[in-house]
Amino acid sequence: MTEEMMSTLNGQLFAVWFLIGAALVFWMQAGFAMVEAGFTRAKNSGNILMKNLMDFCIGTIVFILIGFSLLLGEDLMGLIGKPGFDIFTSYSDFDWSNFVFNLVFCATTATIVSGAMAERTKFLSYCIYSGIISALIYPIEAHWIWGGGWLSQMGFHDFAGSCAIHMVGGISALIGAKILGPRIGKFEKDRSGKIVKVNAFPGHNLPLGCLGVFILWLGWYGFNGAAATSVEQLGSIFLTTTVAPAIATVVCMVFTWIKYGKPDVSMCLNASLAGLVGITASCDVTDCAGAIAVGVVSGLLVVFGVWFLDYVLYIDDPVGAVAVHCLNGIWGTIAVGLFATTGAPGNDTYIGLFYGGGCSLLLTQLFGMGAVIVWTAITITIAFLIIRATVGLRVSEQEEIIGLDATEHGLPSAYAGFSIMDIANTMTMEVNEHTNLGNDDYITASTAQKDASVKVVEVPAVSAAGIYKVSIISRLSRYDVLRKAMNDIGVTGMTVTQVMGCGIQKGAGEKYRGVELDATLLPKVKVEVIIGNLPVDLVIETAKKALYTGHIGDGKIFVYPVEKVVKVRTGEENLAALQDVE
Repeated sequence: MTEEMMSTLNGQLFAVWFLIGAALVFWMQAGFAMVEAGFTRAKNSGNILMKNLMDFCIGTIVFILIGFSLLLGEDLMGLIGKPGFDIFTSYSDFDWSNFVFNLVFCATTATIVSGAMAERTKFLSYCIYSGIISALIYPIEAHWIWGGGWLSQMGFHDFAGSCAIHMVGGISALIGAKILGPRIGKFEKDRSGKIVKVNAFPGHNLPLGCLGVFILWLGWYGFNGAAATSVEQLGSIFLTTTVAPAIATVVCMVFTWIKYGKPDVSMCLNASLAGLVGITASCDVTDCAGAIAVGVVSGLLVVFGVWFLDYVLYIDDPVGAVAVHCLNGIWGTIAVGLFATTGAPGNDTYIGLFYGGGCSLLLTQLFGMGAVIVWTAITITIAFLIIRATVGLRVSEQEEIIGLDATEHGLPSAYAGFSIMDIANTMTMEVNEHTNLGNDDYITASTAQKDASVKVVEVPAVSAAGIYKVSIISRLSRYDVLRKAMNDIGVTGMTVTQVMGCGIQKGAGEKYRGVELDATLLPKVKVEVIIGNLPVDLVIETAKKALYTGHIGDGKIFVYPVEKVVKVRTGEENLAALQDVE
């Protein structure tokens, strides 16, 4: 009798813990939002937050209508669950707990894609492909693994989703980022089109990104541990979920310290997440030694992944989602076949290669992983191509330069009331000479690129005297070019002042995610000319052409109407006062 009561009590306790774990996984949406917003530029923060919110909300709708039944409905030939509407027709007998738990898992898969495609994706397009992932792509492959499908029948093991969630989300992110193309200025090309330089776009708020990482780490205890069925198993899962990311972070710190001369903050934050992804599949079947091994590889793999995307594949991933989720999702799936041990509580079935189990489990993991990769790659590619051909996938050049907060959501700033200097790219403060617009030729540059590089901030009102003041602020190195260009069109008098401004000093050796970067104050030049017998537009266009290098912050031009000019020596006024050179 006592044993029966204890068994019932134990079952009830773990049923409650299952729902608490689901709540922790839901809380991870906040973590993803913070990481993605912190690792991108301020002008896109509102867009990032909106996408992470809609991941869950749109995902809930499509999961109710189709996703859940495809995942956990009656198995049909091992391929899909039987479509149905039990949530409406048999609510009293509905599996509420499994619905909620799998819903939050589903939302996580879609969220991963957001970071890799950040800062240049149409919001409408994002909503569409997020819904497709939640409705079809994730539920079907998750059925194979967790819903009684063919992979579970052959012994494939992925306890909490290294393969089913993180690898699937990471592959979708990789393909999406490739089809979408890089952000403006990420890769610098020569005239033949060959990429010659990779530019860093620093995240605008690393404290926010760090907060997101800690939120995700906390949520991961529910992510990995919610399905535990005993205290011993839960304790072991908590241990492996702690050890692997900690080891990964330390390894990453040491490696970047040696490679770049200083430990990389953002890379170490990514490494913590990489270790969590890596241990997710095997968290229930491995021991502390296995978790350490998983963490070591994850810490190195995330650095390699970021470098590989930047310098080999030339794919722009603003937050490192592919390196964290795709590569470490693959690694975590393989790790089951290497480190599974019956020494882990509750595991009497899975034995990895390094624990005397031979290659059988490893081959099963590799085969199952390959099947999921093929399914994901084909379906998400079709989805992206259809979206691109219909509603479009990428925002316009002008919208990207201005920022998605303003253009997609009508949001002036996600930080109203705060002074935010975006040192990577901005339309309101020219504080960065490093951000490359992707074209250093004024003749072939688009109007949007010209306007972003050398900004005309004021269109002049009509001057009664027909005289205007043009004030030009640019980098000191372009003064001689500007002076000659002004002289060539007939401007003979100018006032020159040397000032200081914020920018990026090249060649200083500082690194952000392995890419050279250093912010500092640089000398600027302010050139003022008074014109009365020349068209204002001619002066502006000549100045823009002289100053343009293809970087945001090449210059800024102010134009003012002048009511009156008096030459002190002769008393001449207005146009007459401008005829002679003092």
